[in-house]
Amino acid sequence: MNDLLDQLRALETSMLADMNKQIRAMDTGIRRINPGRKLVGRARTASCRNDFLTVMRVLADAEPGDVLVIDGRGGHLALAGEMFAMEAHRKQLGGIIVDGMVRDSGAMQDIDLPVYARAVHPVAGTIQNIGEIQTVISCGGTTVAPGDIVFADADGVVCGTEEELSVLVPGAQDLMANEMKAFASFKQGTALMDMLNFEDHYAKRVAGEDSDLSYIL
Repeated sequence: MNDLLDQLRALETSMLADMNKQIRAMDTGIRRINPGRKLVGRARTASCRNDFLTVMRVLADAEPGDVLVIDGRGGHLALAGEMFAMEAHRKQLGGIIVDGMVRDSGAMQDIDLPVYARAVHPVAGTIQNIGEIQTVISCGGTTVAPGDIVFADADGVVCGTEEELSVLVPGAQDLMANEMKAFASFKQGTALMDMLNFEDHYAKRVAGEDSDLSYIL
């Protein structure tokens, strides 16, 4: 597991998506709230609406490396804020993702813990109602199960089982190696189209033949 997490940290979410365009990716409404490192870890899930007592429960139970993934059920009140992010950082969690509202976004800019949410709102939810914990939830338009691997960067959030993501890593690593070669070629003045089989690929597609675009570095 730790090897996979380390491998993901060296990649980009877009590279995994290039390996499998059907990868479980959260919709573009789930956005990074603060700058900093990538989010990588195991999902610890909760589902609640306009009340963050359940979020406190999963935060209290979370272990190092866990990512809190919260289904806000379409609520309009904040389910996490600065104190939760600080506690998650203290506990060495991987991050927080809320399909819903968070607050204290200004203060979160200086906390070295990645936080993603749908939006910010100054009014916090109540602290009375018990929701669901460690169940399969919907977050960002995709399903997330307890223990799923969650990986997020500036492009967005993807998730999957250890097995699902492991099979994508070798191809993503090859893609990263080719992109590094391409960046080096750019610095030497090489044109993008000269790094790709573009003309051959385009001609074959015009002719209705099977083809894939690829590097020829």
